[in-house]
Amino acid sequence: MKILIDIGHPAHIHYFKNLAHILEHKGHQFLFVVRERDSTIELIKSTGFDYISRGKGGHGIIQKLLMIPKIDRFIFKVAQKFKPDMFLSFSSPYAAHISSILRKPHITLDDTEHAKFGHWLCRPFSDIVLSPSCYNDKLWSNQLTFDSFMELCYLHPNYFQPDRSVLERIGLKEDEKYCILRFVSWDANHDVGQKGLSYQDKIELVNILSKVCRLFISSEEKLDDRLKKYQLPIHPSDLHNALAFSSLYIGEGGTTASEAVALGVPAIYINSLRAGYLDEEEQRGMLFQLRTTDEIKTCALKILNDKNSKNNFLEKQEKLLNDKIDPTAFLVWFIENYPESKRIMKENPDYQYRFK
Repeated sequence: MKILIDIGHPAHIHYFKNLAHILEHKGHQFLFVVRERDSTIELIKSTGFDYISRGKGGHGIIQKLLMIPKIDRFIFKVAQKFKPDMFLSFSSPYAAHISSILRKPHITLDDTEHAKFGHWLCRPFSDIVLSPSCYNDKLWSNQLTFDSFMELCYLHPNYFQPDRSVLERIGLKEDEKYCILRFVSWDANHDVGQKGLSYQDKIELVNILSKVCRLFISSEEKLDDRLKKYQLPIHPSDLHNALAFSSLYIGEGGTTASEAVALGVPAIYINSLRAGYLDEEEQRGMLFQLRTTDEIKTCALKILNDKNSKNNFLEKQEKLLNDKIDPTAFLVWFIENYPESKRIMKENPDYQYRFK
């Protein structure tokens, strides 16, 4: 089977890389079509998969709408040459459109309830939408749920064991306490009308946190001179290693916050946008959704000053892993056995628990 995967964000590469490696070893063939955003090209190169760049895309709703015909046409031409049997994506309208034109199945994943714009462009043209069971919006008729988080596609212990040598690469001693602060670019479809920390808030947080631990910043946008000295000095593919040994994550990005949770690291999420997976992680006491600098400061200092914090959150991580299925193993089965797998999941949703 030949499968075309459209990638619009660095996280999407992580969602699909283990699945693609497993299925490739079983004789299936993959082609990734990648948007040049942040570290996507660096990451896809590190996987060794065949890929084609579809350019940088647009920014803002108007530009994105105007770009749809161009990107659709590009993927159509790529698909004509590659001749995929199936399209796979995380809410890609382009993969959805072209799969519909070519009458090939499109399996898409989605865990972002507030991405309404993307939903209306993608879901009507998709065969099936797979979402975590904590998805808290009304389900579409072609939507199925699985009991896990997207971040466990690549951070489940079956696929990821953190490399402690990262500490030396970022200039840390073995047991040195450190925190990772992350800023996003705010150019996604669902970011319209939203905002995160002000520049002054960022400076204030940096000043407070740098007094109690080593501080590193990961940012989708360029940092100015006052913040650049804190920039995390690693390759993007090493981020999860650095995150795994940190004492705390604070950031505007929901994906990285959920990654921290998957790794047993407490996460403070700073964003007005909510999602079912973040709400569940908050209910588990592993993530804190805060807005004001005072709330963030109080929570961060409490965690950083608690000597038992690391062990407490690792215990919560163990329970989470025991509760959830391995989403990659589930997806391998679902894709290899599609469309029979769709019928099985509709008739017996508990079938998924074979993939723990």
